[in-house]
Amino acid sequence: MSLRRCLAILWALAVAIGTAAPALAHQMNLSIARIAIGSDRSVTVAVTMKGSDVDRVAGTHIFDAASGLVRPEALSAATAPIGEYVTEHAVVTGKNGVRCRPGAAEVEPDDDGVLIRIRWDCADVADPLLYRSTVLTDVDPSARQVVLIGDAGQNLIDAAQTDVTLAEDRGGGLGSVVVRYVSAGIEHIFIGYDHIAFLIAIVLWARRLTPVIKIVTAFTLAHSLTLSLAALDIVRIPSAIVEPAIAASIVYVAAENFLSRDVEKRWRITFAFGLIHGFGFASALQEFGLPRSALVPALASFNAGVEIGQLAIVSLALPALLMLDQVFASPGAPRATPMVYTVSGVICILGGYWFVMRTVIA
Repeated sequence: MSLRRCLAILWALAVAIGTAAPALAHQMNLSIARIAIGSDRSVTVAVTMKGSDVDRVAGTHIFDAASGLVRPEALSAATAPIGEYVTEHAVVTGKNGVRCRPGAAEVEPDDDGVLIRIRWDCADVADPLLYRSTVLTDVDPSARQVVLIGDAGQNLIDAAQTDVTLAEDRGGGLGSVVVRYVSAGIEHIFIGYDHIAFLIAIVLWARRLTPVIKIVTAFTLAHSLTLSLAALDIVRIPSAIVEPAIAASIVYVAAENFLSRDVEKRWRITFAFGLIHGFGFASALQEFGLPRSALVPALASFNAGVEIGQLAIVSLALPALLMLDQVFASPGAPRATPMVYTVSGVICILGGYWFVMRTVIA
């Protein structure tokens, strides 16, 4: 299949999905707290979370499952319980747990989520200032909160770790930004089972290093391009389009293993699908947060982390495939065909499952 035809199919699929499913801007069970520390010892906390999660913890009915969005009129009538919940569960304190004074909560819709902003007055509270959050974790211990402090500070809060020490500059310099975002990129690849499935499916028939280098290079160039465009907010595609398209790409490359063993030209289809996967990486990066003071280094570091992670996966997969050839391949056969078909079948089923979960059920 030509690259032009592959891109045409992807575009048609994206349009079809985009008309059938709402845009999803927030992940369930994940909240984000953006914290700004003022020179007057005020601390402004802006918490965003998915509308269905707000209903779950505040006892409201603001989320419309049919459209996948928050109903503004319902939110206007439910600002009090939502504000009270966040004021009690996203707290700024001083020494010995003395609470700062909270102002009135500002509550506004954010597509399928809600933004709650509270300004805390800490003028009469002694250091050290702490941010303590049990948002969502009070009802589900597996929930998490990404905490963004100023331009560069980033932390993760969960049921086991609920406190973050506040300071005006937690960035630690450029080196700290690089380490943080390289680590985030590596982590995203290793917990991104859909990306792992895609990489494994695409190299199952490979026995030489040259086509693998072409495949990895094409995938890197493609996802680096769209990751940068999306992260810098130059091009935006709703996750309701991107995530099912990623699942569809997994089904395609796994199913192609039953029809073709030619890996020499697979770099072309890998480039086409890599453009879609890049938008998926960008969604993860946006949830993690980009520091305005170190935007380019953070973006480059996250991309480098993604690259390190995928190289590690391919480096583990290829020797494993060659070892399995020694055990299962017929004499003179280039590869153990039943093994490739079995793995491809499993990946195809997984991709189909993810596609359904990201369209019909989502």
